[in-house]
Amino acid sequence: MDAAGVATSITSLAPPGVWNGDDAAARHLARSCNEEAARLVADHRGRFGMFVNLPLPDVEGSLREIEYGLDTLKADGVAMYTSYGDKWLGDRAFDPVFDELNRRGAVVYTHPKSANCCKNVLANIPDSEIEYGTDTTRAITQLVFGGTTRRCPNIRFIFSHAGGSMPFLIERFVNLAKSPAFSSQLPQGFLAEASKLYYDTAQTSNAAAMSALLKVVPVSQILFGTDFPFRTAPDHVKGLKECGLFTPKNLREIDRENAARLMPRYRT
Repeated sequence: MDAAGVATSITSLAPPGVWNGDDAAARHLARSCNEEAARLVADHRGRFGMFVNLPLPDVEGSLREIEYGLDTLKADGVAMYTSYGDKWLGDRAFDPVFDELNRRGAVVYTHPKSANCCKNVLANIPDSEIEYGTDTTRAITQLVFGGTTRRCPNIRFIFSHAGGSMPFLIERFVNLAKSPAFSSQLPQGFLAEASKLYYDTAQTSNAAAMSALLKVVPVSQILFGTDFPFRTAPDHVKGLKECGLFTPKNLREIDRENAARLMPRYRT
């Protein structure tokens, strides 16, 4: 953090998370991880914030952890994965969780993982190289076309890795939203929903990825992200400066101002 000039980092768990088929074990592990994150915040005032880690797909346990994490631990938002087993964010099974987060006007940070359908597809290539970007796209697609983003307008969603492959596939999604199956529920089209979401720069701080993302959203929707420990903050500071797409003002927005707007405690 110091090497890259990062004042504050917001923490969340890397995949695979806390749930492995046992709800009780997942609730216990989520609580332990969240309390450890809260200790980190308390021990290093101003240097760390935290997103609440949930035991999804356990909905009841997740509702309890949202209450504890946001009300007692004073977390900055909630962390989710893009999918859980055979369900993606936006599945109706998760409606109670999103309804509660919408009531609270919460920030929801998402990170991809491998869905059951798509593990080890290429035996010699890690899932993270292709599937993570694809699973991010599946989650965005389900949330928008399944109606969650319109039903829950108060949630501020953050998607990792510049939205995965979504910017590249934007023409398909724009046209799908115009089809009879979706035009009535998306009267302003796909872009109206996609452009109000937030996207981070983790592993995408390069000219190709950022150029595509900037055709979908304004700079105000882009947040600095690092994917630490798999990549470092200095990697992304260098990449964003050298990609040739951002002014110094843009970089200040991405580095801090956009995040501070979402999480006002970090404005000073």
